[in-house]
Amino acid sequence: MKRGVMLVALVGVVVAAMAAAFTGVLGPSSASASSHREAPLISDDPTADNTDLYAFVSPDTATAPNTVTLIANYIPFEDPAGGPNYYRFDPTALYEIKVDNDGDAEEDVVYQFRFETTVANGNTFLYNTGPVTSPLDGDLNVKQTYTLTRLVRKAGNTFTKTVLGSNLPVPPANIGPRSNPTYDPYQGVADLGGGRKVFTGPRDDPFFVDLGSIFDLGGLRPLNPFHAIPLSAEAGVDGVRNYNTHTIAIQVPKTDLLRAPAANGTIGIYASASRPKIRLLRGDGTFDAHGPWVQVSRLGNPLVNEVIIPLWKKDLWNASDPKNDSQFVDRYTSPELGGLINLLYGPPVNDTQTSARDDLVAVLLTGVPGLNFTGNTKADLLRLNTAIDPDGTEDAFGVLAGDFQGFPNGRRLADDVTDIEVRAVACGYGPILAAALGLCNFPPNDTATDGAQANENPFLAHFPYVAAPNRGYEHTGHS
Repeated sequence: MKRGVMLVALVGVVVAAMAAAFTGVLGPSSASASSHREAPLISDDPTADNTDLYAFVSPDTATAPNTVTLIANYIPFEDPAGGPNYYRFDPTALYEIKVDNDGDAEEDVVYQFRFETTVANGNTFLYNTGPVTSPLDGDLNVKQTYTLTRLVRKAGNTFTKTVLGSNLPVPPANIGPRSNPTYDPYQGVADLGGGRKVFTGPRDDPFFVDLGSIFDLGGLRPLNPFHAIPLSAEAGVDGVRNYNTHTIAIQVPKTDLLRAPAANGTIGIYASASRPKIRLLRGDGTFDAHGPWVQVSRLGNPLVNEVIIPLWKKDLWNASDPKNDSQFVDRYTSPELGGLINLLYGPPVNDTQTSARDDLVAVLLTGVPGLNFTGNTKADLLRLNTAIDPDGTEDAFGVLAGDFQGFPNGRRLADDVTDIEVRAVACGYGPILAAALGLCNFPPNDTATDGAQANENPFLAHFPYVAAPNRGYEHTGHS
């Protein structure tokens, strides 16, 4: 179905469904500005810091038909030149991607990733002892492998476990022209059969956002003349440009994620990282880890913990399960960011609603009826309607531009989620949704932007889609 036809059909459904449900606004302040360093404890634990989550129906339908791709990134702000101990997954952590397929906000399908590090020669400081062309290269001194396990909930809340792959290789760091004369962006992709693929390893950070301006008292460089502390207007600066991250990506048939016998439907996704409860330092440079797993990071809609949850509850939010998110509802209905927009920006940028924001509750905690509603259980999940297939067209503004294939219906790599979220919180939903659904729209709030509108590197045409890692030899920060 083409986008124009889908827009008419879905808007009609949404209007009918929402008319009786909301008297205020409805909109997509969902899934994803980035969650780099979003809470005090996790800021000190970068290898367990889940920075971004993506979920989309795979766009290359000729080679990956009827599949969904889930991507979770960890480790923020990786300097590509950060040797000799280059960034890697932590063998003492448990990394998981969890899927709810029945609307109760509890995981029904789980993908677990456990990593192992081996060092061939401990008597050298070198990460590699010669040119490296693959994860199995004999000159790669420090190697990582991983095991992938799938868990499926059964009756009685028990899980069946299936090991989908073991001893799977992780690609090496992209160091420089001598260490990596070539770097295959698809190295490390493992074919698990049946339309299933998996990848873990270093990647270019696909997120784009002007962090330097936004966290400078809510600044947006293109709107600087309207700020309470005005500066000259200028283009935005991507705060994660040229930095890397570590990606966990899996592509599976839709039916792997849905409750049988469904072939299409809406799912809720979140990713997490957990650690053993006790860490015992031996005093000789080593340590032991004991006890049950304790969740230290989670991610569904990452802007939630960065901007909506207050400082004193951020670590609690990371440690809690989505099914318990009703305890934070007041932070959604009266978002602090809305008040800051009113305080910091004078006319014509104002009129942000700061109470009764049922729109934010709908999209962030329940899903939008007619689009990706999963039920009345309030939970921070990235929701994806798998029945909406890609048609070869994309608009970075997703639903705000009438493109129901994208954000907040899941999240694609190129979706400009920062601008979408800023406009939603600022009551700038745009004329299409304002006319169709009665949403708040106060121009020029519907043109607000941080000025960072695309990733610096092109995405790959096929799985894992995220661009190859930036090379340390040429790394020059944001330049």
